[in-house]
Amino acid sequence: MTRSRSQRNAPTIADVARHAGVSPMTVSRVINGEAAVRAETRQKVEASIAALDYAPSAAARQLAGGEDTRIALVYSNPSSAYLSEFLMGSLDRASSLNVQLMVERFGEQASVSDMVAHLRRGRISGIILPPPLCESEAMLAALAAEGIPVVAVAPGVPREDVASVCIDDFAAGRAMTGHLIARGHRRIGFIKGNPDQSASERRYQGYLAALAEAGLAPDPAIIAQGYFTYRSGLEAAASILAAPQPPSAIFASNDDMAAATVAMAHAKRLNVPGDLSVCGFDDTPLATTIWPELTTIHQPISDMARAAVDMLVRMVRSKAAPAHEWLDFTLIRRKSDAGVVKGSERS
Repeated sequence: MTRSRSQRNAPTIADVARHAGVSPMTVSRVINGEAAVRAETRQKVEASIAALDYAPSAAARQLAGGEDTRIALVYSNPSSAYLSEFLMGSLDRASSLNVQLMVERFGEQASVSDMVAHLRRGRISGIILPPPLCESEAMLAALAAEGIPVVAVAPGVPREDVASVCIDDFAAGRAMTGHLIARGHRRIGFIKGNPDQSASERRYQGYLAALAEAGLAPDPAIIAQGYFTYRSGLEAAASILAAPQPPSAIFASNDDMAAATVAMAHAKRLNVPGDLSVCGFDDTPLATTIWPELTTIHQPISDMARAAVDMLVRMVRSKAAPAHEWLDFTLIRRKSDAGVVKGSERS
C-alpha cells in the first residue's frame, strides 16, 4: 500500500498550522481542547480551520467512533529532520481520528520502567515507537508485560509479534547503489547508520548486493561507520575522503550524514557533484535545503507515521491483532550526483 503527499488533496493539520503561523502541535492542542493555549492563538487557529474547511474525512470519523483514546509517541531519534516529518504525520492523523497524542522523549539516561510507569499514569492506551526505540528489546518487553499495544515504525527486520510499518531497506540500499553504478561509478563509498538499528544493516547489505551484482568488490577503506548524526557524518566522510584511492561517489545511510558529506567535500575544495557524487536516504526537508540538493531515497516518513496511528487505533478500539504494513520507497534524483566519464574516475 503506497501513500504520497501529493495524493492527499484535503487540507491537513500541517496546512492549518502554516495558515495560522503556528506549529502542528499547537493546532493539535486547540483541536483537542487543551487549556495550555493562549486565547489569541486559539482564535487564529480556529479561524484557519474555518478558512480551510479542515475536517476529518468520513473514513477517519468512522474509525474514530467517538471514543476517547490517548496514545503516545515515544522517541529518542537524534535526527531532528526525521522527527519533524514523523511528528507532522502523527499529529495530523491523530487529530483526524479524534485521538489525543502525547509526545514523550526517552533520553539517554532514562529508565524503561520509569517511562512505562509514566505512560500508565497518563492513561495511555497504545504506543508508537519510531527508530531506534522500535527495536529496543527492553522497551518492547516492558510494554508487552503491561499489555500495552505497540506499533514499531521502520524496524529493518519486523518482529512477528509486534505490529509494524516499514519499507524494504535492503531493496532501497541496492537501488541507490545500482543507480550510482549505472551512472558509471565504480568506487562508491558508504557511510553506515547506527549499528544498533537493523535498518542500518539492511541498507548496507543492499549496497553490498548491488556491488556484487556489478562484479565490484567492496573496499573497507571507503566504508565508514556513522550514527545517523551530522557530526558522525563529518567524521565518516573525512575518513573516506582520506583513503589512498578516494571514491567518486559516497552513499550515506541518511540525509543528515549525506549533508555532512557535502559539507566535508566543500571543505576539501571538491565540487559536488563534479568531483564527488553524494546520495542520502530518507528525503527529509534537509535534502532540499542544502546546496546542491540531495539525490536520496524517499522514505515516506509522514505516511508511515499516519499508517502507524491508524494501525494502533484499530488495535486499541477493535482489539485487532498485530499487523505489518509495507510502504514503497522512491529514488529521488536531484543535483548531488552526476555520471562519470569513462577513464575520469578519481584516483
